[in-house]
Amino acid sequence: MHNELLIAILAGLGGMFGWGLADFFAKKTIDEIGAIKSLVWAHSFGATLFILITLGQVFVRNQSVDTPATVSAWAGLVFFGALQMIVYWLVYEGFNKGQLAVLNPVFASYSGLVALISIIFFGENLGVALGIGLVALFFGIVLMNLDIKGLKSKQLNIVPGLKEVGAAAILAAVWTVGWDRFIDGKDALSYAMFMYIFMTAAAFVLAAIMKVTLRGISPGLKKFLVLIGISEVLAYLAISWGFSETSLTSIVALVSGSFSLPTIVLAFIFLKERISQLQVAAIAVIIAGIALVSIG
Repeated sequence: MHNELLIAILAGLGGMFGWGLADFFAKKTIDEIGAIKSLVWAHSFGATLFILITLGQVFVRNQSVDTPATVSAWAGLVFFGALQMIVYWLVYEGFNKGQLAVLNPVFASYSGLVALISIIFFGENLGVALGIGLVALFFGIVLMNLDIKGLKSKQLNIVPGLKEVGAAAILAAVWTVGWDRFIDGKDALSYAMFMYIFMTAAAFVLAAIMKVTLRGISPGLKKFLVLIGISEVLAYLAISWGFSETSLTSIVALVSGSFSLPTIVLAFIFLKERISQLQVAAIAVIIAGIALVSIG
């Protein structure tokens, strides 16, 4: 149990820092070239890195790669890749339409939904410290993404974007629970790589459907797109490893769901963005939650 717990926490932290870094670097690219073009190029670089890592394992470390052998396995990888890209698209569409004060906490709640499903329907057993720690993590995640000033605004309208982001949160929970069950006992590297490649292909299809031109990337932006790809590879490798090697779905989901923490801290350090008192409190709650989980 303790070994499983350590793997789950490390996997969750990998997801947290990977997605947190990706969001931090995306602050630059999305404003410049748009969400869909950013997703296509960043995922292209990420898919290339995944392939290079896998080739290194085969030819440098002389280790085999677990290639799916059944049609159902390949179909599952295509499904999870396409579904995750739909989640990305819905989130960006929702954020583009509505106010982050309302929409951020809605999407952030997906990790709590994953934990709830895992505990109720899949019988994940938790001790008292673990349970308290996970509850603290969930509330810390919601608080981290809550904008009180925006909520108090007289012009606040909760309708635009809520449908898209609400759907994205539900689909993200479905993806996370499903990916956990699908990858259990599988080779985390190869399965994450194939899923990510199919997710990248889905991004190209989305760009074609939306008639988004993919040309015109300045050299200055390419480094940020590469960094997004590297960060996402870290995140997907980490959570896939955690889901493959442990049964502690709720811990991996909630710790990795704290990805706003490194984004906000990095923005404060490097972009001089202000951190609210509520966010400081949320950071403290998340850290306390991770500490409680660690001793659980």
